[in-house]
Amino acid sequence: MNQNYIIPDEWSIIEEGFDRERVMSSESLFSIGNGAMGQRANFEETYTGETFQGSYIAGVYYPDKTKVGWWKNGYPEYFAKVLNAPNWIGIDVEINGEILDLSQIEISNFRRELNMKEGWLGRNFNAKLKNGIEIEVNIIRFLSLDLDELGAIKYEIKPINNSAKIIFKPYVHSGVTNRDANWEETFWEPIISGIEQGFAFVQARTFKTGFNVVTFMENTVFINDEKQEIISSENSQTETKIQFKHEVEVNPNETTSLVKFGGYTVSTNHSENELVNAAKNVLVQANELGFEKLFQNQKEAWAKIWEMADISIEGDVKAQQGIRFNIFQLNQTYLGKDARLNIGPKGFTGEKYGGSTYWDTEAYCLPFYMATKNQEVARNLLAYRYNHLEKAIENGQKLGFKNGAALYPMVTMNGEECHNEWEITFEEIHRNGAIAFAIFNYVRFTGDFSYVPEKGLEVLIGIARFWHQRANFSKDKNQFVILGVTGPNEYENNINNNFYTNYLAKWCIDYTVELIEKIENEFHSDFNQIFDKTNLSKSEISEWKNVADNMYFPYSEEHGVYLQQDGFLDKDLTPVAKLDKAERPLNQKWSWDRILRSPYIKQADTLQGFYFFEDNFTYEELEKHFNFYEPLTVHESSLSPCVHSIQAAKLGRMEQAYEFYLRTSRLDLDDYNKEVEEGLHITSMAGTWMSIVEGFGGMRVKGDQLHFTPQIPKEWKSYSFNVNFRNKILKVNVSHEGTEFNLEGNENLEVIVNGKSTEVKPLIKTI
Repeated sequence: MNQNYIIPDEWSIIEEGFDRERVMSSESLFSIGNGAMGQRANFEETYTGETFQGSYIAGVYYPDKTKVGWWKNGYPEYFAKVLNAPNWIGIDVEINGEILDLSQIEISNFRRELNMKEGWLGRNFNAKLKNGIEIEVNIIRFLSLDLDELGAIKYEIKPINNSAKIIFKPYVHSGVTNRDANWEETFWEPIISGIEQGFAFVQARTFKTGFNVVTFMENTVFINDEKQEIISSENSQTETKIQFKHEVEVNPNETTSLVKFGGYTVSTNHSENELVNAAKNVLVQANELGFEKLFQNQKEAWAKIWEMADISIEGDVKAQQGIRFNIFQLNQTYLGKDARLNIGPKGFTGEKYGGSTYWDTEAYCLPFYMATKNQEVARNLLAYRYNHLEKAIENGQKLGFKNGAALYPMVTMNGEECHNEWEITFEEIHRNGAIAFAIFNYVRFTGDFSYVPEKGLEVLIGIARFWHQRANFSKDKNQFVILGVTGPNEYENNINNNFYTNYLAKWCIDYTVELIEKIENEFHSDFNQIFDKTNLSKSEISEWKNVADNMYFPYSEEHGVYLQQDGFLDKDLTPVAKLDKAERPLNQKWSWDRILRSPYIKQADTLQGFYFFEDNFTYEELEKHFNFYEPLTVHESSLSPCVHSIQAAKLGRMEQAYEFYLRTSRLDLDDYNKEVEEGLHITSMAGTWMSIVEGFGGMRVKGDQLHFTPQIPKEWKSYSFNVNFRNKILKVNVSHEGTEFNLEGNENLEVIVNGKSTEVKPLIKTI
């Protein structure tokens, strides 16, 4: 049974009624971020119930020493932890001497809202304390998009039945720990704390990595919107925590509020000796604007994002809520402003998986950012990998590869591999192919080939060298094979000749050779420079081609399909539909041994190859493979339903495509995998966008042109989305009556709709 407490709404995530059992799930679902920092939706005030405290700063991490039963050569030295950052949101509250704690008192009219249209988190409730005081509480919190080192909280309390002495005790605290530390270590070393009039800060530095962070705050108290003079004679201060004490006397139905500005300044953006001054400068700007103006600016900044990123669905509130939630969380996680950053699988919503970068970025997120931002943002994501090329070569060297062979990490913060499950670290090498495919996808979509001679070809050469060395010749098969791998389906480990991996290896080599020839002919000076830098030779390229031209792909003549791996037909191919629902999800109910021997597929594997390279296969081949593999797929990876939705739509199976779409769009909202309290599935949210644009809209890029084969679920009246294609903004609106295109700018755009050419003119609708 999936959770079902989120109120359907087109623009907000809404929870009504307070249930202590779902606090941690809501802390994930109502998370907020601004690309530079983020936090789970923890309560500001004391909460002694079960909670998962989490605030995070983009790019700040700790190399937690690997913990394994026994060491294997090649193991990463550490697992990169996304750090629980110092707490700036804390506001302890006392009312007539009693601590406000929602786990201990009577709560009514509880409502929480994540307003996605305007970018803020709100919470309001009535409470009856044990001392008899009844209060009404309203809180608004947001992380500024304009001043991305700043967060703002407005915390209002109104006594209902009696006058009250209310004490606000706002604090900043660096003595935090991670929920998932390998060795239960402390990651933060306190440096100094300080108070200057109403300004307070704690400064701390991460052990090992040496990130220096100032966590700061400044507070203002109001009664009925009139600013009060703050007298704080009982402030407390240690090197890890500063807490102010602000007392106010309030009559019944008067409202007192604390406005708290806080946030982080970080040594990645400022020199260490300027961090405190940088914090003061942020607060000067915040105070000049004030809470209400900052709030208005927040709404306007989000309106600007939604102008381009929104997908509008008419007639299906749950579907609409789902896609906007996905788009909102992607933009909260990464806005493309800082090329040093990337898109973590949990974003700012939890600590599971660690690291900031998986292959998810290239395989799923790049299309979203290419189409809804601009070319530069997408280029930054590719440049991130180029900047880590030397580390990728080092990663390959640690596993015995030579001559500049690059193995990009499964998980990374700085380019080093830091994932320490052996079956993934050593075997899930298909990640290399996603890096190469992203370069191809970027050039195909943007038309910007300049990236290839500038940066991309060096990356591709390193990857091609890896595949050449990773394959070995089988005398038995008289072809090249790739042994001991794990494909995208992590429910099979250490198997031979995973179709997807072998196909990627061949494709990567062929694509690299094709680009080498193009650059030799058209960018001769770049060609010479790259050849010299990489010590590449024609004979080496010839060896690569021999591997690609003679790659083995397991195939079943009986079923007419490529096999996921050599031994797949040795399994009992009982379809998922015949499994007892009580045994799902398998990863929580079955032993790992039983899973590995089963035919059940965690996520699209062979079909992932058909998604990437659909132009290389016929419609009939896709249909046959979909019919064979989809019934065996349990979709226990967040990355799975979107691929199946796109392919079901291509096959004209709209009911199935729609079901997969709902699953991917509401994966977290409805907690399909029963793990949302650990954080959200951020990177798969880009796949939700693809389900509509590439699935229902049928958008493809072929021959430098946009192609569409639009379809619409019967449950919808219409849907629309925007695409920034080569600096031309195209709006697509699909209804049961037909498809309309609107184009911004001054130039026409030719698109292909259902195989027919259509000339779209700016501001003119075309049917």
